[in-house]
Parts: sequence; structure tokens; C-alpha cells
Amino acid sequence: MKKKEMIAMLLAGGQGSRLGVLTNSKAKPAVSFGGKYRFIDFPMSNCINSGVDTVGVLTQYQPLLLNRHIGIGIPWDLDRSSGGVTILAPHMKGEHGEWYSGTANAIYQNIEFIEEYDPDYILILAGDHIYKMDYSKMLDFHKQKNCDATIAVREVPLEEADRFGIMNCNPDDSIYEFDEKPKNPKSNLASMGLYIFTWKKLREALVADYRDHDNSDFGKHIIPRMLGENQVVFAYRFNDYWKDVGTIESYWMANMELIKTLPDFNLYDDFWKIYTDSEHQSPQYTGPEADVRASLLADGCEIYGAVYNSVLGADTFVGEGTVIRDSIIMEGGHIGKNSRIERAIIDEQCAIGDNVVIGEGDNIPNNLKPKIYDTGITVVAEHAVVPDGVTIGKNCVIAGVSSLDEYTDNRLCSGGSIIHEPGANNS
Repeated sequence: MKKKEMIAMLLAGGQGSRLGVLTNSKAKPAVSFGGKYRFIDFPMSNCINSGVDTVGVLTQYQPLLLNRHIGIGIPWDLDRSSGGVTILAPHMKGEHGEWYSGTANAIYQNIEFIEEYDPDYILILAGDHIYKMDYSKMLDFHKQKNCDATIAVREVPLEEADRFGIMNCNPDDSIYEFDEKPKNPKSNLASMGLYIFTWKKLREALVADYRDHDNSDFGKHIIPRMLGENQVVFAYRFNDYWKDVGTIESYWMANMELIKTLPDFNLYDDFWKIYTDSEHQSPQYTGPEADVRASLLADGCEIYGAVYNSVLGADTFVGEGTVIRDSIIMEGGHIGKNSRIERAIIDEQCAIGDNVVIGEGDNIPNNLKPKIYDTGITVVAEHAVVPDGVTIGKNCVIAGVSSLDEYTDNRLCSGGSIIHEPGANNS
């Protein structure tokens, strides 16, 4: 293989359990965003826009959709004979297979892949964050400071710092302490989970730490180990838009922010394009009685009703007399006639019947997962079916093909759940 100065390793095996039924059948990085994208499109696009042309994507949980989406990397110009994109799933070693059991353990298990390119530096990325970043500038910083490790950080409100891994730094931004979710934070510089390492130093740390921890993690083990050995570790400050959309509420909010006249995150920037695998779609169509305001519609949408402040994925159908507000309808959704949907997330390929009401009632937390579904947003899992004429409250969860007899007096009250798929995990 041709030597590369820096390659990227993209951690995309996470389940994202706080997104509830949205990650029942797909890894969090494969969740739809902004009508036509998936989470993983953002770090992948950042790589090619930054001149990083070799990316290893580490998959584990429910990888089928993610693998199909990435393919051979054509949308990101990563279909290359030297480098490009490679899917790295756990595999057999000797007589036994071994799952990835930590962020650093996943990299340790792929040392052979990395060394094929003999890199000087390695970029570690998460596959589930929404942001635009020029990694080449971070690499320049890493070289200028002669770092062993550089950690991307961003300032957070001090009162929220106890939710993050916090970097305690000297005045020159060299890090002297890593504090994981501290009760009394000394700093508000939160780790973004994005690192550049000098490969030789990281390889030594991975091998040494594997002897001590079979679930080796960058935040818990590798960074503290390097600091304990007085290696040169600096914080790289990032001040632009960055979102970890890890909950139902934050996912909904991040999509709603795209609808603003001047959104904080611009999907239309010609100088830093976000690429995705999108097959040719038919044009959008709005019928003679349709009314669409302040919404984001992907290709192939067919609208006969009203859509307000919402994000609709490709090939979504909205019937006559239907009103959709403050909602996310993902690819292939079919919404019948004279329905009313408010503050809902409807996953891919769902069918919602005629005369259906979603989002009516009191804000009562969900009866199965009250900590996940508690902000008034009702979620319908992919391929679900909702029959004609039912009313569904807030914080409800529908998964699978539901039938009319499962709705008491044609109603599912706020906080209710209908989970149909065998073995479905609604966590």
C-alpha cells in the first residue's frame, strides 16, 4: 500500500440507545438527518473535504443499512485503488471472534489495517456528530505543537460541564488532566471525542493498555495513560456548529433548526459540501390545494395537504386535507388523507392511515421508557403501520404493524406504546 501521512478511523458501531426505536434496526450513524442525509455523511464529507482519502469505518451494531449506504465510497470520492473507504467489522482471530469492547479496543483490533498505510498520524472520529470541520487545520496544529495527541474541544456552559469529559489545561492549552463527568468541573472545555494521534505513540499506548483493559477506551484509559506518562497532549479549540444528537429531543431540535431562514448549520455551502448516497429521485410535486411553509422537502415528495415547519425525506407522500406541523417524516413515508400530525418523528417507510391524529393530549412520559420519551415527541419506528381513524397522544411509541383493536376506543393515550416486532428493542 502507498504510504499515507494521515488516515482516519471512524467509529460507527454504536447503538445509540437514547434514540429509542429509531435505532432498533440500524446503527446510530445510519439514522436519517435533514431529509436526505445520514449522520455518517458529515464526518465522511469532512474527511474528503480535508484531503483525508483513506478512511476505515468500524461497524458492529446493526451494520447492514450502514454498509449498504457507504458501499465503495463513490459519493465521497473514496472509491480508490489506494486508500479509499474500508468497512472494518469484528472478525475471527485464531479460534475465536472478538467484539469491539471499547473505542480504543476497536482501534487496537485493527492495527494491522492501519500499518498497511504506515501513517505518521491517525485521526479518530465518531460517526454520529453533525458538524463541518477542516481536519487539515487540526493536523497543522498537532504538528506545530509537536503533540503526541491532540483532542478537539469546545466550550460548554460550566453548569453543563458535569455531563462531559472535561480537559483541564495550562494557559497554552496543553492538557494536564482529563476529568470524566466531574461533579465539580475546573474547566468548561469539553472533549468532542475527536482525536489526532502520532501513530507511533498511539500504537505503544494501545498495546500497553490492552494488557490492562480488555475494554480499552480513549477517554477512560488511553488519554489518562498518555498524560500519566507526561506525553505532549494539547486541546484544539473548535468554535463552530457541532451537535451530538443523542436523544429524541436533541435529534428533533437539530432537524427543526435546519428550517430557519438563516440556519446555524448550512447544508447548502458550495465550499464545504456534504455528500451522501442518494439515487436519482423524481421531482417534488405540490398539488393545487397544498400549502408548504418553512419546511425542508427532499426529492420525490408528493404533497397534497399542508406541511409547516417540518422536514420530509425523499419520496414522502402527504394526502389531501392532512396537516403536518413541527415533525420529521423520513424517506418513503405515506401519510393518508385528513390526518393531523404534530411534533412527531416518523421513521423510514411508514404508513399512516386516513383521519389519524398524532400528538394530541397531555405530556405524559412513556410507560415503557419514560427517560427516553418525555418531551412530548411521539415516535413511529421504521416500516410501522398506523390504521385509519386513530388518535395517538404525546410521548407514544409505535413499532410494527398495529391494528385498530389495539387502540382503546380508537385511541392510544399519551405515554402509551404498541411494540409489535418480535424481539424489538425500544430502548
